[in-house]
Amino acid sequence: MLETVVRFFQEGGPFMYPIALVLLLGLAIAIERFIYLSGVRRRNRVAFEKGILPALQKKDYQRAMKAANASDSAIASIMGAGIGRLLNNRRREDIEYAMEEGLMEVLPRLEKRTQYLATLANVSTLLGLLGTIIGLIAAFTAVANADPSQKATLLSESISVAMNTTAFGLMSAIPLLMFHALLQTRTNDIVDSFEMAGVKLLNIISDQNPQQAA
Repeated sequence: MLETVVRFFQEGGPFMYPIALVLLLGLAIAIERFIYLSGVRRRNRVAFEKGILPALQKKDYQRAMKAANASDSAIASIMGAGIGRLLNNRRREDIEYAMEEGLMEVLPRLEKRTQYLATLANVSTLLGLLGTIIGLIAAFTAVANADPSQKATLLSESISVAMNTTAFGLMSAIPLLMFHALLQTRTNDIVDSFEMAGVKLLNIISDQNPQQAA
């Protein structure tokens, strides 16, 4: 199996190397983003469910604020902004704006480098096609100067080698696109958890002070 992969890579020509570099770069980004988003989701769950939410349910906003300040999680930053406005007797709209501002500050860190995966997948595909086209041009040029009895064999072998580049480009692009979709889904799940936490805070405020909610 390993010998087949090595032979396939060697027969693809010089364009196999930049495609491999693109694939390795994409995999490095995907692994780093997966680890980062998993850590964000874990820290958010601990900070909100074990620190902020129990204090909010008891209407102990001072303790909730202390729990938010004690955590370095993204959700603590967002909720802390909203609770801070609440402690200053601000309106519901002000609390919403504060949490939206906090979300806008956190969101770029969640989406950082994820979009590169789609770009690298496209680059991989295009490099594969470019390698195939250049390989075909070289093949037809070689066939034009070859012995007539060898043209058919030489052409078929050259086309086979050139098509290896396209195959490898697609083999690199497909997993990168899958990783991009997976990371995008994880990011959306984290953003949804931020919005759910904000709604819970606003509902608790509304239950305590109907006039403020109105």
